Amino acid sequence: MPIKNRLAEMHAEITGWRRHLHAHPELLYDVHETAAFVAERLRDFGVDEITPGVGRTGVVAVIRGKTDSKGRVIGLRADMDALPIREATGRDYASTVEGKMHACGHDGHTAMLLGAARYLAETRNFDGTAVLIFQPAEEGGAGGKAMVEDGLMDRWGIQEVYGMHNMPGLPVGQFATRPGALLASADEFEIRVTGKGGHAAAPHMAVDTTLVAAQIVVTLQSIVARNVDPIQRVVVTVGTFQTDSAASNVIAQSARLQGTVRTLDPEWRVRAEERIRRIAEDTASAFGASAEVIWSPGYPATINHAEQTAFAAEVARSVSGAVNDTVDPIMPAEDFAYMLEARPGAYMFIGNGDTAMCHHPAYDFDDDAIPAGCSWFAELVERRMPAA
Repeated sequence: MPIKNRLAEMHAEITGWRRHLHAHPELLYDVHETAAFVAERLRDFGVDEITPGVGRTGVVAVIRGKTDSKGRVIGLRADMDALPIREATGRDYASTVEGKMHACGHDGHTAMLLGAARYLAETRNFDGTAVLIFQPAEEGGAGGKAMVEDGLMDRWGIQEVYGMHNMPGLPVGQFATRPGALLASADEFEIRVTGKGGHAAAPHMAVDTTLVAAQIVVTLQSIVARNVDPIQRVVVTVGTFQTDSAASNVIAQSARLQGTVRTLDPEWRVRAEERIRRIAEDTASAFGASAEVIWSPGYPATINHAEQTAFAAEVARSVSGAVNDTVDPIMPAEDFAYMLEARPGAYMFIGNGDTAMCHHPAYDFDDDAIPAGCSWFAELVERRMPAA
């Protein structure tokens, strides 16, 4: 079945919701106005239950089908938060909040799930229960984890869960996904190196911390080049390098490195941490310095379940006819991963056309993607839980 007629009819209205959200971005868990807007729309639609404050500021809504003969429950998730970016699109619906912008399309995700919610509440042409999940703090705040830890899956009896993200560069109306790892894990590390400060004219009386830290940066690159199987995907990046010296004739006493590790393989997530610690500590020791590694675990890899991914791709194919179900994985991280750890499900990309990449000041969500996205959400429910 292609785009649902009712959702095509609602296109302009859903676009209006999306643009309202775009003009009023909020960050992380501070999405109070966004959550209130979502809850108000859901009340207007006549959904069966609305629960705010899940995972701090998330909203969960329940829509029951005309029948419930098998006790099936499907979860559909959208994220609500924006980014601390100054917008540069020039659109008439551009952000009205200085330094905040929906630069990742979460306004579009929320609007599409709202459109699907309205359709499902009107038709109820399914046998079971649809649970709509509006999540805060995807952008670094682990809102997905917070909702899971607040009992999301058990409180609402969710058996499978599905989510979607727009993809710039993929034509509007097309979909892409794959079974297994789709997006990477993302962990952060800090390395504090301590040597012996001194005068630049007498390096033999010091332990040059800058040299030690630089050697650590170079040696860290051997993890991917010489430790990782070439067919695996691991990215080690040192993003900052700071010393406590502000003068050209001073050998620093300490240095601080910060970076990230991304991988699609949970085993390599563990091994990369081990290698970073060993390289930092042993390299520093070899030069007569010391190194402390502070590890900050981030989002796990987003790993789609095979059976649910095949089903999600089948639904997408019925909506648009254009689905790549073996798309290459990519290395950004996504906290829908926590929901996929808690329940089987799948994550899907939807085309956002020719626009700047996500997290760019000129990024712009393409509203022409709305009918396909709404239809995919709604069709998931109707196909997975067909009316008795």
